[in-house]
Amino acid sequence: MGSYVPSTEREREEMLRAIGLERMDDLFRDVPEQVRRAAALRLPEGLSEMALRARMEALAAKNRVFPVVLRGAGAYSHYIPAIVKSVASREEFVTAYTPYQAEISQGVLQSIFEYQTMVCELTGMDVSNASVYDGASAAAEAVAMCRDRRRTAALISATAHPDTIATVQTYCRAAGVEARVVPERDGVTDLEALRAMLTPDVACVVLQSPNFYGAIEDAGAAIAAAHEAGAKAVLSCNPMAMALLRTPGELGADVAVAEGQPLGLPLSYGGPYLGIMAARQSLMRRLPGRIVGETTDVDGKRAYVLTLQAREQHIRREKAGSNICSNEALCALTAGAYLCAVGPQGLREIAQRCVDNAHYLQSALAQAGLARVGDAPFFHEFVTECPADAERLMRALEDEGILGGLPIPGGILWCATETVGRAQMDRAAEVVREVLACS
Repeated sequence: MGSYVPSTEREREEMLRAIGLERMDDLFRDVPEQVRRAAALRLPEGLSEMALRARMEALAAKNRVFPVVLRGAGAYSHYIPAIVKSVASREEFVTAYTPYQAEISQGVLQSIFEYQTMVCELTGMDVSNASVYDGASAAAEAVAMCRDRRRTAALISATAHPDTIATVQTYCRAAGVEARVVPERDGVTDLEALRAMLTPDVACVVLQSPNFYGAIEDAGAAIAAAHEAGAKAVLSCNPMAMALLRTPGELGADVAVAEGQPLGLPLSYGGPYLGIMAARQSLMRRLPGRIVGETTDVDGKRAYVLTLQAREQHIRREKAGSNICSNEALCALTAGAYLCAVGPQGLREIAQRCVDNAHYLQSALAQAGLARVGDAPFFHEFVTECPADAERLMRALEDEGILGGLPIPGGILWCATETVGRAQMDRAAEVVREVLACS
């Protein structure tokens, strides 16, 4: 592509004459000379396909890929069935653009519709959009959905993912409203502090369960407190955990949000990921992005259309609740393909395997000398004590091909998914025991 040009020299000259210019530089005459680049870019010579592949593989070889991953913190290592990539990499999906012309976009529209349906089934909510950038953006957009003229402030638990807290605060600061952080107690939300902070100006409460520390929150009590104070409740969840836990809909949440990465999306240096959003019917028109609906065509056959597009490009700017102007349709398709591939029973089995592995790892680490911090029930993450030399412990694990837990203030956050075997967890615990013995 380095030598590709979309037009010939003669065609460019004709275009310049048509707009009354003589040279290409005349297009940039309003740009000050001092900021223009006079010298040519120092680009390397082009390579053949074979030479380029060898070059890229040499660069990729510098990456450290761990065979065993015991770290989560918002991005999780799950097994992805081969069929998921096979479906998502089809050209008609990879190259598809926004489906404005429904008559020629039925495949993409149906894939979005099926994704929305599965999200509603997973979260127990009435309607889902498709979709926003990531879980943190979804939480921030949910806060914007809940605000009104009288209630503008938002409460967010300190146990939510730090990126989520920061994103919600950024959105609120830009909107000129306040995001207040509810303190934690023993690794979970302080419900008494939450109740005290539910003042008449609070529009919503944002809670994450399982939270950043892996603990399962008393979401039902938090949601009930929010509703009693006249505020709405936004529950951020792990979609994998929804196979076992009570859904946001069952708990009474008004909006459910999630990071969709566990559903068939590889870690890939943190992206691209998927922001899942679902809501009660009463909030449907406030959902950002778009909603695909099912209808019939002139012949009475099933068809799909963009039913709702509550974004600033399609409605009056002052009426728009969000300026999200894109979506993660390919990632949503991937999540849908993953859910279809594993099925409801398969998802429950994977989630249960995560629970079993995480509790096995926690027990093994405790026997090796790293006691757990906190006693709340957990899904597949938990916090242990941190040795004096955490960096040395991580290096020792890395030497064994193990990516250890994430050191955080007050401990180490560990994770175990279905991809980890017991022998690997036993070896990690053995390394921990050896390092602590030498401390």
